[in-house]
Amino acid sequence: MDKIKEERIRKAVDSRIKEFADNLEKRYIKELNDPNGVINSKKNNVFIKTLGDEFIFNSAFCRSFDSSFGNVLEALANDVAEVSFDVITENISSYLLPQQTQHIDYIMADYEKHAKTPEISDYSKFDAFIPQNTSSYTKSHVTDNHFYNPATKEHYIIELKAGGDLDNKKAKSEKMELLKEYFILKNELVGTDETVKIFFATAYNKNGEDNEWKQERVRQFFAEDELLIGKKYWNFVCDDEEGFNIIYDQYKISCQHILASLERIKSLYF
Repeated sequence: MDKIKEERIRKAVDSRIKEFADNLEKRYIKELNDPNGVINSKKNNVFIKTLGDEFIFNSAFCRSFDSSFGNVLEALANDVAEVSFDVITENISSYLLPQQTQHIDYIMADYEKHAKTPEISDYSKFDAFIPQNTSSYTKSHVTDNHFYNPATKEHYIIELKAGGDLDNKKAKSEKMELLKEYFILKNELVGTDETVKIFFATAYNKNGEDNEWKQERVRQFFAEDELLIGKKYWNFVCDDEEGFNIIYDQYKISCQHILASLERIKSLYF
């Protein structure tokens, strides 16, 4: 990776993490005198309180941290992707035809019965007759990441899970939603030579980076080439094989913003 690109990525990481730390501190300062605030509520639990201040703080903080930090990682991915791609933040809006919806149902039924192994060609080679008037089929869909590569004329739609896995019960529905997004965007691009690719991604590998990601329920519905797990996701976002290493190296530096905010928050409450 060239130095200019690396510097831009590092700056994006540091800026996003610092913003998160600042907002975190502001939130807990605002709740300082609120008896219903996250930390104060824990203080009122005599069973938790008996275990000490450190335990009160950690038990109050971790759940809300996990939830909000997931949003940070999604936003960070968009920040970093802007170095290499066009990042599209608007909803995907076009139309979704009944034949396409029906085809999605057929595909999912085969996957669910283990009648076939998922392949990209299962949907990429499907063509539907397009009526003159499509207004009654208009749809709009939110997506986590939508990147466009002008050099290859490819659109990338990514469903990101900030955690390292996906609830097994949601694997089928995640693939169905991605396929809807695929067809809606493909319909929008009719008459152009632009193409669409869909991916399921996680921000880290729950089995450890460089280890096999073992979630068979997800693999039942997703082809291998549709998976961007942990390091592979960040390399893709950076469009560089060193992407994850650079992001993680900078994060280890920038997380000092978070640690410093935590210490200041702790000193206010205890």
